[in-house]
Amino acid sequence: MTETTPAPDAHDHRRQVLYWRLLARLFDPEERASLEAASLAVVEDIGLPAALLDPQVSIDSIVQRHPHLAAELDGLMTPDGTDRQDGTDRQDGAHRQDDSTVVADSADSADSPEGDDSPDGGADSPDGDARDRAAEVRRAALVSKVLLNVFATGSGAVSAGQLARWQSDAGWLERALGCAPGDLRGGRTSAPGGVGPTGTGLGGSTPDLSRLIPQIGPELGALEADLVKRMRLREVLADPQLAARLTPSMSLIEQLLRDKNNLSGVALANAKALIRRFVDEVAQVLRTQVEKTSVGAIDRSVPPKRVFRNLDLDRTIWKNLTNYSPEEERLYVDRLYYRHTARKTTPQRLIVVVDQSGSMVDSMVNCTILASVFAGLPRVDVHLVAYDTQALDLTPWVHDPFETLLRTNLGGGTDGTVAMALAQPKIAEPRNTVVVWISDFYEWRSQELYDSMAALHRSGTRFIPVGSVTSSGRGSVNPWFRERFKDLGTPVLSGHIRKLVHELKTFLAS
Repeated sequence: MTETTPAPDAHDHRRQVLYWRLLARLFDPEERASLEAASLAVVEDIGLPAALLDPQVSIDSIVQRHPHLAAELDGLMTPDGTDRQDGTDRQDGAHRQDDSTVVADSADSADSPEGDDSPDGGADSPDGDARDRAAEVRRAALVSKVLLNVFATGSGAVSAGQLARWQSDAGWLERALGCAPGDLRGGRTSAPGGVGPTGTGLGGSTPDLSRLIPQIGPELGALEADLVKRMRLREVLADPQLAARLTPSMSLIEQLLRDKNNLSGVALANAKALIRRFVDEVAQVLRTQVEKTSVGAIDRSVPPKRVFRNLDLDRTIWKNLTNYSPEEERLYVDRLYYRHTARKTTPQRLIVVVDQSGSMVDSMVNCTILASVFAGLPRVDVHLVAYDTQALDLTPWVHDPFETLLRTNLGGGTDGTVAMALAQPKIAEPRNTVVVWISDFYEWRSQELYDSMAALHRSGTRFIPVGSVTSSGRGSVNPWFRERFKDLGTPVLSGHIRKLVHELKTFLAS
């Protein structure tokens, strides 16, 4: 008795064609005529625009011509098509218009004239109820477009328009992964979309996005940095129209800070405008995270102000319940109670020491802006020191991160002892002082620097060593310092800048 060979699945073949084309174009920009023709036939057959196959067409352009595709792209690569940005769940194909269903049905009937005998989704298919193969093909086409536009960056010079288009396409990739545009590339401090552990989507298991996303973020940042380097930045900045098309990003800001001394005239003015835009965007996000900070504990030795906004209504009612008249059903209040709002006015001093070597630019920019935000809080005295082989006191400009960044000088070695010599005299009251030291701690005089840091900690100063505070949390720290800080009881803080915000808010509220 011979076994019956299962009939080949047309939808599987279509999906394979799309993914083979994706792999071919990622590793070799040259077109494969056979794959291009087969992919075009698949895309047209499932009712998607042929422009999906053109790497020169941005996703924005496609969405403008076909607005209904925007909903499909959001959360496209999350498990079960979950759109993580707004917390709503949707299955692939569940949100699509009726015409896509008709296309899928017509594709099935075209592949199987017998209809009922079709291996795709029929009653005899063991997994027909679990998988929508037509939806998988549609999803493969959209995923291929997003990945190809973002990761096939080619080589050679890059124009301002090309960089802007790539940034927009990268934003669509982030949306497809369930994040807000800018969350994964670094330099944006908005809260991520909260992509958590994944489950099983269409067609089997889906990669664990909680592990995958932290790896994608640095890669996107590296791609963007490479595009910025390949762009003739000085020529672009000299043209106001081209400069206006640039979107501020951490990679672009780093390049501008490195090259600022070589710019002049219109180019320098445009560079400053871009840095200012970026600083304002990040500061607004950080200000939102910090704005609820309460500085100082409640001082109960100060009588509360007897004004309506301080009235403790619940306590007033509770304390006067003995004056309730059942006959009149009325509560007589003979005493009002008010909340204490005065806080202890002991000023807190925040000293931020930043390694301005090239490897720490992301952390330096974020922490410089963060220092300016905390400097705007009442009773917080903020000092800022930047260093490489020399130390620079940037405290006079701490309220203006834009001016602060313009005075930095990226690159060079690192000698933290010169920064410590500048920071130590600023500590007047150790128990009211927090020192935040941002560095990768690859130092010339490691033992000497560590001894002085340990002495600060023993004096009662709150010492917070920070390895990296970025959107992606990427960064390496000298293992020698990491182990000693751990033994000291002050482990190195690394990760999203929200962690540092939380630590500082906790100290200031104590």
